[in-house]
Amino acid sequence: MEVFHSKSETFNIKFLHIRRLLAIMMGIPSEKMQGGVTMNHDTVQNLIAMIGYMAIVIGIGLYFSKRSNRSSEEYFLGGRSLGPWVAAMSAEASDMSGWLLMGLPGVAYWCGFSDAAWTAIGLALGTYLNWLFVAKRLRSYSVVAGNAITIPDFFSNRFREKRKVIMTIASLFILIFFTVYASSCFVTCGKLFSTMFGQSYRTMMIAGAVFVLIYTFLGGFLAESASDFMQAVVMIFALSVVLIAGVASAGGFGAVVENARAIPGFFTFFGIASPTVGANGAQMISEAGAPLFGAAGSYGLLTIISTMSWGLGYFGMPQVLLRFMAIRKRSELVKSRRIATVWVVISLGAAVLIGIVGRAMFPVHAVLNTASGAENVFIVLSQTLFPPLVAGIIMAGILAATISSSDSYLLIAASAFSLNIFKSIMKKDATDKQVMMMSRVVLLAIALIGVAIALDENSVIFTIVSFAWAGFGAVFGPIMLFSLFWKRTNYAGAVAGMLAGGGMVFLWKLAIRPLGGVLGIYELFPAFVVSAIAIVIVSLLTKKPDKEMLREFELARQGN
Repeated sequence: MEVFHSKSETFNIKFLHIRRLLAIMMGIPSEKMQGGVTMNHDTVQNLIAMIGYMAIVIGIGLYFSKRSNRSSEEYFLGGRSLGPWVAAMSAEASDMSGWLLMGLPGVAYWCGFSDAAWTAIGLALGTYLNWLFVAKRLRSYSVVAGNAITIPDFFSNRFREKRKVIMTIASLFILIFFTVYASSCFVTCGKLFSTMFGQSYRTMMIAGAVFVLIYTFLGGFLAESASDFMQAVVMIFALSVVLIAGVASAGGFGAVVENARAIPGFFTFFGIASPTVGANGAQMISEAGAPLFGAAGSYGLLTIISTMSWGLGYFGMPQVLLRFMAIRKRSELVKSRRIATVWVVISLGAAVLIGIVGRAMFPVHAVLNTASGAENVFIVLSQTLFPPLVAGIIMAGILAATISSSDSYLLIAASAFSLNIFKSIMKKDATDKQVMMMSRVVLLAIALIGVAIALDENSVIFTIVSFAWAGFGAVFGPIMLFSLFWKRTNYAGAVAGMLAGGGMVFLWKLAIRPLGGVLGIYELFPAFVVSAIAIVIVSLLTKKPDKEMLREFELARQGN
């Protein structure tokens, strides 16, 4: 009996083999491959685009792996060799993470313009001011202060401590908050892949975490920074094309605005929409099929200040501050500042508007009907507006944002322990090889804890990020500013400020903020203020800095 296959049949057979192969790669049981959203033709094209993107990222890691593994300085700071474009773009890409493409649009989709917009404004201002005031001085001071290659290193050297108390405190806070940050990235991976491929959130989240961990193992800081540059380009491209296509599909910007204004408090700077939700947290729908909203909430001056205080966090973000330390020339920081500011303004503006456009296109949607589900609006728009292969490339922007942040978080946290606790305190005679080995052990441990935190598929990315952001902003922001610009800041003031800021973040978040009213503000603002006050009072009440510390301060200022 002669066997004959038409071109169509041959394609279907090949397609079936591809599906089975991809199923093995993704850990999907073969019985789930038949039909459905799981692995249909469109999904395979999405996946091919994703795999192609991941292959490029891994290639960058392999390319830089030999150089990065020469020494701990190369691995953790790249030998201070970043150019202005790479420094700027990698700083912003590593900073923004998946919440830029999922968390921020999700907030705008769920409760309207104000909360997302004021957050974006605060972040844009914080970005500019950080590059303007902190970048040059930190680049100079980190060299003067014993050629520091980590943030705990810098603080410890800056205050010439002998018992490494500041170094230990800084390292422990980095471990705590970057573990939380890493979990937010894993949540992003889980939501992205489970929405795209119809698979278990936990399975997809763990698969994403494994990929990020392998990549970070390979390349170190240089690979991270080089790939972050590429990922920053992918992110801004993805945001721009989705926004433009979404506005066109929704009937133009006028139609989008008209729809937004019809929802109480949705499209205003001084109000906030209140979706009516049921017991399961899902937004309720009227008999006519329209989403239900309650009366608009107020958005007063205190709330605006609280929301804009996100910008204060930049002064304490290790992943951004390290780029200031790693740039090859201080003079190039001016160019970097301009590049970073333009990128941030465009990206944040597009992200906010995507949430507004998403509400116009999908007033009701099964995936977007909870606060957590609303964070999938970028994915839903991409899959609706573009052919599958193009949608996969666009959604690689989410993967780009996630990878660019999580590798930074893991690498900085690993350096905080391996260099600042293991080598400086536990085993002072540790070789570079032992330090590198310990850093990889810590990478694995942090990833496992992050995965455990991210197991809850109802986690809201924006909420997780906001807590970690507040932690870094309050612990490191005030002491960074005072240590760079106030020479009277001393060792005791630094310790007091870091402990006061970190403690207040937890206290305000867990005990004070739940009381509501005027106390219901974002924890970063009160914690930042308390930390700054503690630094000033304790520094003035204790011994003045010694002559050598003052000499280094003047050297750094002159170098600026």
